[in-house]
Amino acid sequence: MDVILLQLLNGLDKGGAYALIALGLTIIFGTLGVVNFAHGALFMLGAFCAVSVQALLTISKKVKDESIKFFDAYKEIPYLEAWWGDTGAMIIDYAVPISILIAIPLMLLIGLGMERGLIRYFYKRPHAEQILVTFGLAIVVQELIKAQFGANPIPTPAPEVIAGSANVGLWVGLGESVVYPWWRLIYLAFAGVVIASAFAFLNLTTYGMVVRAGMADRETVGLLGINIQRRFTIVFGMAAVIAGLAGVMYTPILPPDYHMGMDFLVLSFVVVVVGGMGSLGGAVLAGFVLGILQSFASMNEVKSILPGIDQIIIYLIAVVILLVRPRGLLGRKGVMES
Repeated sequence: MDVILLQLLNGLDKGGAYALIALGLTIIFGTLGVVNFAHGALFMLGAFCAVSVQALLTISKKVKDESIKFFDAYKEIPYLEAWWGDTGAMIIDYAVPISILIAIPLMLLIGLGMERGLIRYFYKRPHAEQILVTFGLAIVVQELIKAQFGANPIPTPAPEVIAGSANVGLWVGLGESVVYPWWRLIYLAFAGVVIASAFAFLNLTTYGMVVRAGMADRETVGLLGINIQRRFTIVFGMAAVIAGLAGVMYTPILPPDYHMGMDFLVLSFVVVVVGGMGSLGGAVLAGFVLGILQSFASMNEVKSILPGIDQIIIYLIAVVILLVRPRGLLGRKGVMES
């Protein structure tokens, strides 16, 4: 039971990341009809927003090391810590949470700029052209990140107060043998809140209901005097914010590097297809299901029988599901069909 609980938590944690990226992909496809292969780059930009904030907060100056008496020695100390002491050190420690406040407006502007500057010219173009253009954009962004930050992963730690692990076993009556990192639990809760907020916005607010109506019949909504295109543009920006926040929160779990966006994009696009193109519920469901399956496939007992199964399990499941249900788990008739 201990192993099963740990693998289940690992799967939910990983599935949360897949679901968040897939949710943004599905929102963009459902509203604009665009297959956005640059969405993984937005996830990566969010992660490097946290990296940049950490670098900014830790800008240092040289000061004399008073602990060394025999000769003059100097050490680097961040300006914030030099100015404000323990308060400055605490601000540096909370670089990732602070990054969230910066990432929201920044990712919104990036998303709006991407939609207005490029995506809108490909609304009525074939999906193949959309994929090629957005995939090319993702490669450009990836190379810019590589040129600016280098090719190596950059550690971005969580705040020290939650850097340890929680006794999850005590919560479910399994004793103290099951522990799990606090930040991973926080990420899982964060994913749940974001997903619930997105569904509440689209289903419970007037603005969201108009967007959903526009997704179903854009022309009729336009005839009612509603500028549905403006609303779609804002929704694109919101999808960019979701991807960016997912990237910010994932940095303490996986140190960011220049190709992390492409790694998550491929898996998340498989999640979207398995869940059903255009189905928000399907994207979330498939994200968590495939994350859990991948987690259990990574167990040593499973890999000893089927070596490498953890690397291909998602694709195998995708093949099986699409053979049985060509539209995916919750896909709608007519989506992506000629």
